[in-house]
Amino acid sequence: MAALLLFWMLSFPAQSDELWVKPGPDGRMHVQLYFFWSLACPHCLEARPFVEAIPAGRPWVSLHDLELTRHPEHARKYREMAAQLNQEAVSVPALLFCGEMHLGWDKAETTGAEILQRLDACQARIVAGGTTPDAQSASRKITVPVLGEMDPQHISLPLLTLAIAALDAFNPCAFFVLLFLLSLLVHQKSKKRMLAIGGIFVFFSGLMYFAFMAAWLNLFQLLGNLVWVTLAAGGLAVFVGIVNIKDFFAFERGLSLSIPESRKPDIYRRARAIISADNLPAMAAATVFLAIAANFYELLCTAGFPMVYTRLLTLSGQSEGMRYLYLTLYNLVYVIPLLLIVLAFVRSMGTRKLTEREGRLLKLLSGTMMLELGALLLLAPELLNNLVVAFGLLGVALDITWAAARMTGEKSA
Repeated sequence: MAALLLFWMLSFPAQSDELWVKPGPDGRMHVQLYFFWSLACPHCLEARPFVEAIPAGRPWVSLHDLELTRHPEHARKYREMAAQLNQEAVSVPALLFCGEMHLGWDKAETTGAEILQRLDACQARIVAGGTTPDAQSASRKITVPVLGEMDPQHISLPLLTLAIAALDAFNPCAFFVLLFLLSLLVHQKSKKRMLAIGGIFVFFSGLMYFAFMAAWLNLFQLLGNLVWVTLAAGGLAVFVGIVNIKDFFAFERGLSLSIPESRKPDIYRRARAIISADNLPAMAAATVFLAIAANFYELLCTAGFPMVYTRLLTLSGQSEGMRYLYLTLYNLVYVIPLLLIVLAFVRSMGTRKLTEREGRLLKLLSGTMMLELGALLLLAPELLNNLVVAFGLLGVALDITWAAARMTGEKSA
């Protein structure tokens, strides 16, 4: 056995020997299997029972169970090991063994079968006196049928993106600014000018919102998967949700996340500057400044949604590029209602204004959803990646708002 151990010490680089193969308690050489996973990852939870059972059927496997969310040191180890294989620690679940890196999980019959096959092949090389792949030839494999090399792990993330962005889009502060601007423009009787100015406002509103969300995302990526960060985000979301729900019952009384009355004159002044501009370029420039200023006020209404969503992105295990693609999708959905308002005004040349009742209902809808998201971030963040839960959260928020709309409608009648 001593001769065999000496042979392996000569066959492997010291670092590879330390990582991938070690003598076990039974005196045999054991393959080291590193399982990196997260409590916030549903595919990790699906894979875990299968992975934990591997040593029972293959006693020459030593399993290292490394959860990332509650153990920042495991996240550091994941990044270090991936770097040694010339790879990036971009997602979970991740299985590292014998100089190979496997990402994602489909099911036991596909991903699981391939993992076992690769483990057996590694063990066969050990018995035959071969070596494990080095960092240059190490493979990073994502075994997902149909999708190929895409990591499919959070099936409900696209749905959550659409749902949260859609709720965020019904932003009473943004509606107030845009409707006021368009009500001034309508007096110029120029549909082309209304369309141009409204389109510029919507575009730069979306661009500013994207920049704001990217800042949140970068902050959360810097802080990593620390538990207290998720708890802080959840606590703030609950607080914002409660304040917005309060605004439904006591609109703009006490603490409120709305455009302060003291700030509205500044918005009026900027909007009138657009109307008084002599030419279209000057109007466009004034519109850009109004959109930038308005976005700071809009954040008062729904700042919690970008914070909660970007925190979910950092917990999702997506690559950095995919995170920004999701941010782009979010902001495209976010500007759709604003764009529809512009088109409706251009078509009708109307002077529609957001009523107090409508503003209160929007507050109730966003507040209810925010409260639900915050509570789950505090209690069970992994449930936010569940398709049924995502539908359920949206359904509850819509049902409550619909019931409130009927009640307030009957009272006003």
